[in-house]
Amino acid sequence: MELSEQICEAADAVRGYWNQTARIGIVLGTGLSQLATQIEADCCVPCHQIPHLPSATALGHKGQWVCGKLGSVPVIALDGRFHRYEGYSLQQITLPIRIMRQLGVDTLILSNASGGVSPRLNSGDILVIDDHLNLMWDNPLIGPNEETLGPRFPDMSRPYNEGLITAALEIARQRGYAASRGVYAAFTGPNYETRAEYRMLRYLGADVIGMSTVPEVIVAAHAGMRVLALSVVTNVCQPDTLGTTSGSEVLEIARSTEPKVTDLVQELITSRLAAETCGNIP
Repeated sequence: MELSEQICEAADAVRGYWNQTARIGIVLGTGLSQLATQIEADCCVPCHQIPHLPSATALGHKGQWVCGKLGSVPVIALDGRFHRYEGYSLQQITLPIRIMRQLGVDTLILSNASGGVSPRLNSGDILVIDDHLNLMWDNPLIGPNEETLGPRFPDMSRPYNEGLITAALEIARQRGYAASRGVYAAFTGPNYETRAEYRMLRYLGADVIGMSTVPEVIVAAHAGMRVLALSVVTNVCQPDTLGTTSGSEVLEIARSTEPKVTDLVQELITSRLAAETCGNIP
């Protein structure tokens, strides 16, 4: 079955639960799952009930679609994402983005947790991603291209929307949150990086390192969507004084920062994007 057929089948299944239209899609990764409780949900649908979608197995990821309103703004949220280290292909991982686009979403907001590579960052900081390094050695666009979904060679010079970046940083400053912009590097995981890898990442210009987001952004760019991505810095990775890291510790720190990220995204959507549901920010 062609990808476009899978997308249509899955989108039709979502419409069977929710027949409204939303132009804002949200991927609630680590650090933003609390936002799901702020959505006035019309339905919550487990991913395995949508054709062609796998189940989420990652720590802290529920793996469900939440459709409803945030304030007065209709939104579609994926509460928990899929990862390459779970054994899924990048095409499977990014299928929810394709489905959102089919349902009318043109602005995508993503979140994740990351390790800080730049010495200017501290645990609990918010990084507004303005560029990335794809170190997964794979790409969700490999294979035959369906022109109805996007061009064969999508431009990636600015995959993250400058207007959304500026708005997010302005809200963070007004709220007094520690936030800056920078480069996100994506590895497949599931292991954390070695000292040599952290040194390499700093040399390459990465500010943070994580295990997600980049495949979704590539597909969003292919589909012509505007993207904002927020990363919660859960630990600072200093190669010469590197300590051990565990998934539970990362999740704990991410949850402590979650109210700030949730507040930022709520303000962005309900105040900045509500009037035209994504028109005033270029």
